Amino acid sequence: MKRIQDEQRLFSQLLSLISAEFGANCEVVLHDLEKDYEHTIVDIRNGHITNRKVGGCGSNLGLEVLNGNVVDGDRFNYVTTTPDGKILRSSSMYIRNDEGKVIGSVCINLDITDTIKFEGFLRQYNHFEADNQSEQDVEFFAQDVNNLLDYLLQQAQALTGKDPKDLNKEERLAYLSYLDKKGALQITKSGGRICEILGISKFTLYNDLEIIRAQNAKGKS
Repeated sequence: MKRIQDEQRLFSQLLSLISAEFGANCEVVLHDLEKDYEHTIVDIRNGHITNRKVGGCGSNLGLEVLNGNVVDGDRFNYVTTTPDGKILRSSSMYIRNDEGKVIGSVCINLDITDTIKFEGFLRQYNHFEADNQSEQDVEFFAQDVNNLLDYLLQQAQALTGKDPKDLNKEERLAYLSYLDKKGALQITKSGGRICEILGISKFTLYNDLEIIRAQNAKGKS
């Protein structure tokens, strides 16, 4: 294969297969990365998930691959959040031509916002608390710190069972307390990501962390 359009019919069938299998909450995107990066999307199903359409652009991850910063850009089952608060479980696979050059990608974005909320409801309904588990025995082997941060954010989200932007102050403090306890703030630039997800300023973040750490210090004394 030399170009994406050489196999466009096959890719169209593949997108139809995936979207039909997983339903309206699953966005499937085909990117032609030989086009201008502002207009790489050549086929998309259920574009309402990220509010994109044919002629739209790719993500920052695709830029890293095209720039040569990432050799193997394929990523599977990572969690991300859209600007309007949707929580997605995503996978991206890059397509190479006969010479090995990256020319396109197929991306799947599954909206798990409602299922996470339902998971939170079930935890409350079943009176299940994470503290009852041997948490120190749970280990997550991340490929990189971004995956690790995604995992920690997902765990904090699951504990609250709510969209982060809908949390009241008490719930937000619990959310941040979990992340602080797990060392998420040690990850470079995690503060900005957390602020974006919660819809708060860095001033509010640092103020909340001071409250949490003061409470923890008082509890230990």
